[in-house]
Amino acid sequence: MTSPEPNAGAPDPGGPESSVPGPSAPTRGELRAYLPAARLAGTVATPRERSLRSYRLFAARDPRLLLGLDPEGDWGRRELLRLMADRCGVSGDPSYTVGPETIDPDRTLAALDAFADRLAAAARARLPVLFGTGHPHRLLDFYASLAAALSAAGCAVLSPAQGQCIDITTRFGLRTHRVDYVRGVALVREIGGPEPGAGTGAHSHSPLPVRMVLAAAARSSGPLPALVIGDHGWICGAGQLGIAAMGPADADDPAPFVGEAEGTVAVAVPLDDAVRSAYYRPLTRYVLNRACLSQ
Repeated sequence: MTSPEPNAGAPDPGGPESSVPGPSAPTRGELRAYLPAARLAGTVATPRERSLRSYRLFAARDPRLLLGLDPEGDWGRRELLRLMADRCGVSGDPSYTVGPETIDPDRTLAALDAFADRLAAAARARLPVLFGTGHPHRLLDFYASLAAALSAAGCAVLSPAQGQCIDITTRFGLRTHRVDYVRGVALVREIGGPEPGAGTGAHSHSPLPVRMVLAAAARSSGPLPALVIGDHGWICGAGQLGIAAMGPADADDPAPFVGEAEGTVAVAVPLDDAVRSAYYRPLTRYVLNRACLSQ
């Protein structure tokens, strides 16, 4: 849930990735060592105060934290803290209120394995897939690499509602955005922003774009996605509509983990979603290798 601005807590470019072999896929042990070095897991930049605030807002059913999810359970703050300790590895101690947040690297690895296995199953079945992100500044390359691999394996990578506009409430008020696809990945841009095809877009957690995209797919003669891969509102919104969905989620984003616990979201991968884009490359190589989709 952290801002798309540069992560001040992240290590210098080239530092942590130097511990992982160049273009080859890292072993599980190498990736286990890399995750805390890159601060993708272990001690992360997300402050504990922000996580607890998010849990309070989710418990109050604030739509900004629900991300399109309509939870079945009665998720109070203590229940959420227990869930996030179990699924993500944050401290389960309610008296710990100030300081750095933590993500357990072993939980990240286990979720990456499950993510890769789902990816492999989609490739074998040649399922139609939709990719979407509210973190294009950080995660676009990660998703685009997966989209290219699935496309090469015979999956249709869908792009419905290209260029269509939607109003999204932001901290600056209601803003009109348009849906765009970059290298097979959906994102939104404010009207008047970068031209279509540019590699950047708006930071958004809204489920409205995926709802519009899925509605456009339903109206067309093409297929509906059998799997949605992305983050925030893209996976929670799709999962709430009954479509298999998976992707990464930060320690201050409880909705994907609640969705996973209730069976709405297929896989939620706990990791910091706002480090530098290059730091996700070893994860990409690991996932593609495990899924037998390495290019």
